[in-house]
Amino acid sequence: MRREFHRGPELSYAEYRTQERIMSVLGELGINCEKIADTGVVANVHGRSRGPCIAIRSDMDALAVTEKLTGSNKDYISGNKGVMHACGHDGHMAILLGTARLLKERQDSFSGTVRLIFQPAEEVPPGGAQRVIEQGGLEGVDAVIGLHIFGDVDMGVFNIRAGPCMASSNRFRICIFGKGGHHSTPASCVDPVRIAAEFITTLYSELPGHVNPENYVFGIGALSSGSQFNRTPDELEMDGSFRTFDNNDSMQIERIMRDILDRLMAKHSIKDLVGLPHYSIDVEAGYPVLMNDAKFARAAVRVLRNNHFDVNEDAGRIFGAEDFAFYLQRVPGIFAILGTRNPEKKIMEINHSSSFDIDEDVLLIGTKAFCTLVLDFLKDPGDYLSA
Repeated sequence: MRREFHRGPELSYAEYRTQERIMSVLGELGINCEKIADTGVVANVHGRSRGPCIAIRSDMDALAVTEKLTGSNKDYISGNKGVMHACGHDGHMAILLGTARLLKERQDSFSGTVRLIFQPAEEVPPGGAQRVIEQGGLEGVDAVIGLHIFGDVDMGVFNIRAGPCMASSNRFRICIFGKGGHHSTPASCVDPVRIAAEFITTLYSELPGHVNPENYVFGIGALSSGSQFNRTPDELEMDGSFRTFDNNDSMQIERIMRDILDRLMAKHSIKDLVGLPHYSIDVEAGYPVLMNDAKFARAAVRVLRNNHFDVNEDAGRIFGAEDFAFYLQRVPGIFAILGTRNPEKKIMEINHSSSFDIDEDVLLIGTKAFCTLVLDFLKDPGDYLSA
């Protein structure tokens, strides 16, 4: 199944063939399912009697990446030019389908319900998680779990960190409005390019004094201004992003950006040019900080270790962002990182690389881990949930 998904990747909210295939496989397993969030799938595996409900989520979408032919992928390289499962979502779907099969085979051995969520559009904010939630995907759910395959974590290792695990993502756009003119008369111009250069230099210099550098990343991704080599442009547009593990840090970064811009507008003002320069800034919050529930994380680490899985609970935080965070804002649970790095098999590329691949042994590890966790949770949810 993983290779089939890999050969036929689809972009966010275009996962129609993927949706159809998942529904077909679930139907063959005798599991009723329905569409959700346009191109997603939701299903329930019921046990022998009523009980708690735990959800497992897999994402579905691929990336706009052209896959490179490698020594291992020749039998399943993407057949959709310019689109690739470069982030492991093909493996996530295969793992959840494997979990569905095992749970269906054992449904007479447990009480309660396992909700299967195949979610579209994780890669593109605002993401598919919110739409799944809005359409009832978490109704009746007591807890939720998910995992993500990572190419820079050793094969078979689960990183499960309590508390903030992945960062929030925030996008910003700044427009600086000056006064254009010929380069030969700089005194009659207000140069937005110069102001932008000062803004960037000052911001990178001042930020570490206000926010711990270990708690954020910041970057300018695009600058656009002017079209004539010998003319000062009238305006400049700047796009970038920053990521933090705390909303207060995010607000502090935005405050500092505005403060520097205010100072620069005053510095470069000209008495005869009323209202120039001026700026606009728009900060758009993306995915929130992903917070693993502390009690759930401790229980999951204990159970997985007792069942001989390799678990690291001291893993560092990740500046990547995930819309699984929206689920964890509604119900307790965890999001685990599952390593696939295996130098012996030359599986060493990081996620989003055009040569990304996985050690397929990770699929069975993920499936067994999901089954172990959900069955233990359904047996005694009190070990996982706060009173």
